[in-house]
Amino acid sequence: MSQLTHINAAGEAHMVDVSAKAETVREARAEAYVEMRPETLAMIIDGSHHKGDVFATARIAGIQAAKRTWELIPLCHPLMLSKVEVNLQAQPEHNRVRIESLCRLTGKTGVEMEALTAASVAALTIYDMCKAVQKDMVIGPVRLLAKSGGKSGDFKADETHD
Repeated sequence: MSQLTHINAAGEAHMVDVSAKAETVREARAEAYVEMRPETLAMIIDGSHHKGDVFATARIAGIQAAKRTWELIPLCHPLMLSKVEVNLQAQPEHNRVRIESLCRLTGKTGVEMEALTAASVAALTIYDMCKAVQKDMVIGPVRLLAKSGGKSGDFKADETHD
């Protein structure tokens, strides 16, 4: 079984030393969902929300969050991301929005936390912008879809949430 890399022999949390690692191309994709009433989703789709374009705002928030993950998650390394993409898709048949993020870099540590943070903050932004009309929206699940690069190898999650 794998060991927790952020815990030293004394059981103390510490930042992992990545200085000896080789730089490789690393990529991660994550997804999040925001479930809501049909009328809330319709307001987002038709652009009638009084705060403006919900998807554009959530996309920018997700991108900004990925870039600042190291400030939010203790022991995360600050990374020079080469790509951050946040895509939002209305799914009226399920009364929800699906968010998928992608983060990429050439570096010594992975970008899973950045992808998860991007998707999560985009979902939180949708909630924030729509809470005046619906407070009981549900965020989740949030999960890692895939990662590639690095010593631990590639990962691909099981089938997508439906």
